[in-house]
Amino acid sequence: MDQDPIKTVADDHGHILVVDDDPQIRLLVTRFLQRHGYEVTGAPDGRVMMDVLARTTIDLIVLDLMLPGRSGVELCRDVRATSQVPIVMLTARSEESDRIIGLEGGADDYVTKPFSPRELLARIRAVLRRSRTARGTTEPRPTEVITFDGWTMDLRRRELQSPSGTLIDLSTGEFDLLVAFAEHANRVLSRESLMQFAKARTSGAHFDRTIDVQISRLRRKLEAVTNGGHLIKTVRGSGYLFASDVRVREGHSA
Repeated sequence: MDQDPIKTVADDHGHILVVDDDPQIRLLVTRFLQRHGYEVTGAPDGRVMMDVLARTTIDLIVLDLMLPGRSGVELCRDVRATSQVPIVMLTARSEESDRIIGLEGGADDYVTKPFSPRELLARIRAVLRRSRTARGTTEPRPTEVITFDGWTMDLRRRELQSPSGTLIDLSTGEFDLLVAFAEHANRVLSRESLMQFAKARTSGAHFDRTIDVQISRLRRKLEAVTNGGHLIKTVRGSGYLFASDVRVREGHSA
């Protein structure tokens, strides 16, 4: 089979394309990145890689230097002819000349095999951060108001209003958790993904790691209001799903 049957993770960290002819490395990297909130697609060679790029939006490529057929450097140059998608090169060699060739071919960074998955993750995060900063998109465009099932969340005032117009008292953690749910509605989110999304909204500030307790409290507050109890669903063995038709719009200054 040309392309790996990859299960994607529903979140917005980014879509990574892992290109390596070693299926064990692809699987290792895929599972590790998925656990850290990335959507991942695998490819065993350049032909499949180019096919994926032609039909899918990719945020970063992890590209092996030594591939069957066309080498990673050749493929990197091909990509650079039409795209500035970030590329992290994998190489089994440690010689300086190989690293230089990869960087001169257009790679943004490199990791030498054997590598630590945590080091690769750190490199990916750093490259994505630099890329998004260069494009002026380090942070997503702020949304002022989120509405769902008659509820209204004002992100500027940090207020939740019930369908009847009642203001619901939420803690900082509960509010950020509900925003994370609403921004990723109708998608199964793991506990780790929810914590990452909620923490990102507060620039890395402390967030209660007892995510189940936070969700339980939030559910009780929503259930106290008509039509609020069905919104947060538990998906056994996977996480949680926010079941609602969510709409966003710009708010107005106070």
